[in-house]
Amino acid sequence: MALKITNSETNGTSVMKLDGRIVVGEEDNALRDKLKNLIAEGKKQIILNMSRVESIDSSGLGTLFAAHLSAKAEGASLKLCDLGCRFQEVLKTTRLATVFQVCNTEAAAVKSFSH
Repeated sequence: MALKITNSETNGTSVMKLDGRIVVGEEDNALRDKLKNLIAEGKKQIILNMSRVESIDSSGLGTLFAAHLSAKAEGASLKLCDLGCRFQEVLKTTRLATVFQVCNTEAAAVKSFSH
C-alpha cells in the first residue's frame, strides 16, 4: 500500500496525517519531499500523525531522523503523535525515542507548540 499523506493546518501548525507504510522506495521519498517542502515554505511547527502507519522500515526511520535534523537546522520543530505500540517499541529499541518529541494525541501535539 502506498503512503497517503494528508496535510492540514491547525493554529499555525502543519499536521501531516500518514496512512500506509513508510518503507524504502516511493513511500519514504514522498514523505521526504513533503517534509522538505514544508520546511522550505518556512513552516516552523510540524506534526506527523502516525496513527494509521502500518509499518516502517530502517529507511523510513532514516527519513524521519533526517527530517528532524533538517527541521532543527531551519529553526523548526518536528513532533510525532498517535504512535502505535509497535512503533513506540521501535523508537525505544533504536534509541530514537530520545530524539523525537512524541505526544499521545494530535491535540496534545498542537497544544504543546503554544507553550
